[in-house]
Amino acid sequence: MGIVLARVDDRLVHGQVVIGWGRPLQLERIILVDAGVRESLWEQELYRMAAPTEIALEFLSPAEAAPRLVHWAESRERVMVLVGSVATAAELWRLAPGGLHTLNLGAIHAGPGRTERLRYLHLSEEEADTLQELARAGLEVTAQDVPGSRPVPLTELV
Repeated sequence: MGIVLARVDDRLVHGQVVIGWGRPLQLERIILVDAGVRESLWEQELYRMAAPTEIALEFLSPAEAAPRLVHWAESRERVMVLVGSVATAAELWRLAPGGLHTLNLGAIHAGPGRTERLRYLHLSEEEADTLQELARAGLEVTAQDVPGSRPVPLTELV
């Protein structure tokens, strides 16, 4: 089945990811791509506590994850690639162009320089530009907070 979802969610592993997405997608593995979390055993343990035991959780930097995207895409295992920021998604794309085909924008919270695009999605102009660049390069980008809601195309967000 391979990569069934690649998602940006600044909360990383939490209930909406493991219950809201994990159950309907029947996830077997979450690949959390974040250089900081990769180096922090304490953070890894916190995220492990949030994930059910039937979903394997792997922590990698973008450089470690990029060469493995093809393997996960061709795997029989149902995999989610999870990143915490648009910047990390862009780095992963730059390291493995075409390694992902779609990108789901989940929760990106308000912050300096960000404007609300949807109630759960706030983007800076730089993030919006980066997403448009990724879309022009062939990545399909949509926003969707939960599986039952309508995927919102990037063109409606920027």
